[in-house]
Amino acid sequence: MNRWTKRVLWGLVALVMALVAFVAYCRIYYPAHQHCIKESGVLLHFYEEAHNGQLPFDTNGFGDALMLLLKGTNGDPENWRFFTGVGDDGSVFRAALVSSSHIPEEKCSRIYVQGLSETNDHNIAILFDRYSSPGGDHFRRPWGPMIREVCLLDGSMQIIAEANWASFSSNQIELLVQNGIPRATAQHCYALTKH
Repeated sequence: MNRWTKRVLWGLVALVMALVAFVAYCRIYYPAHQHCIKESGVLLHFYEEAHNGQLPFDTNGFGDALMLLLKGTNGDPENWRFFTGVGDDGSVFRAALVSSSHIPEEKCSRIYVQGLSETNDHNIAILFDRYSSPGGDHFRRPWGPMIREVCLLDGSMQIIAEANWASFSSNQIELLVQNGIPRATAQHCYALTKH
């Protein structure tokens, strides 16, 4: 083997090792599916089935409404993950599960739209990320586009680019109003995302 071949070979070995290290770094610091919004759709559907087609509602706000759901999910302490956005360690929900304390809407990293049932338009976003993140939960990576993940009333998921969020929000507010949600309530839900 000549000198040039050895250099190329060692260069390839170094490149492969650098790629392995980079992938490991991304898996550790940017784990995906930790906050799977698809799972929240499943849990909301189970709640709806158990409560005559009604979704969780609490007059103290949607944080407490989500606690109604979490307390009724067979006591699985990990289900809070599906109602928190990327980067949220769930400390607010975990503490409230222990102490039964109030969860202010402002402390939730995902926004839940209360007052809906299975009879409403299934294109309504019932749960969505308060903040956009690079790649979201499903495609999280530091170089990813800024997106928000959304769970629709039918349990399906959409990915909305931050550049399209204002238009999406406006359309969703109108859809909520058409489905009987007061305009001020609908606007409040989307105003919580403006940071």
